[in-house]
Amino acid sequence: MTRLLIEHRTGYDYLRRVSLSYNEARMTPLTDPQQVVLESTLKVSPSSAAVATYRDYWGTRVTSFDVHVPHEHLEVTAVSTVEVSRTERVPGEDEIMSWQDLASPALTDGFADWLSQTALSEPGEEVRELVADAVKGLNPHEAARAVFDWLRTQMDYVQGATGVQTNARDAWEERKGVCQDLAHVAIGALRSLGIPARYISGYLHPRRSAGIGETVAGQSHAWVEWYDGEWRGWDPTNSGPVSDFHVSVARGRDYRDVSPLKGILSGGGGSTLNVTVAITRVA
Repeated sequence: MTRLLIEHRTGYDYLRRVSLSYNEARMTPLTDPQQVVLESTLKVSPSSAAVATYRDYWGTRVTSFDVHVPHEHLEVTAVSTVEVSRTERVPGEDEIMSWQDLASPALTDGFADWLSQTALSEPGEEVRELVADAVKGLNPHEAARAVFDWLRTQMDYVQGATGVQTNARDAWEERKGVCQDLAHVAIGALRSLGIPARYISGYLHPRRSAGIGETVAGQSHAWVEWYDGEWRGWDPTNSGPVSDFHVSVARGRDYRDVSPLKGILSGGGGSTLNVTVAITRVA
């Protein structure tokens, strides 16, 4: 078990005054069987913003806010304390789902959102053929792990090689990208096999050796969950299972469902973005 205090601050400095804006923030962690949000606040500046919250289709907590006064700076600060307790459970032989089970009408209907490719997850014919060869003779659980092992040998983590709009096909052609790209390629590969997969955004505490009370520069991060009888998490960037140092914030089909902050505005003329994430292990 790990208890983490996370402060995520996002600020925009506009070149010209913004007359009004409409925004959505997905910056509050989830409460689920593997993590519990003990405290959370989200503050918006200008303080005159009209704020509301709701759960989106995927179960993510969304804070929507409108700013109707002229402003040259917008800042959103989310502070959360989360207790995380994850275990990687190895399924028994009688628990391993077969390909026939995954292809059953009940499952394909119930998991349709996680089986259909999106514009960002479609990996292209080359990846489809390569992963199909890589998993021959394996059951779905073994196949998912084989996909992650294969991806680790094929793509490199390189910052600046891609952008937020880069899709899995383009990232694969470059054979490089960041956590978002590796997650999209992994999800596309899994879905191409008929394995339900979803995109997870959240935070990663980057240094396990940090002491209690020590604040470190954290990371906004992305990883994958796949289903083979139960949902399991994997971090393609770090080539390992999701740990107590991963905090889930949002789930969706791809990045577009989970982007931390998005909106529309009138005016601005461009902006400078500043994002910081500070994480303190408190237990």
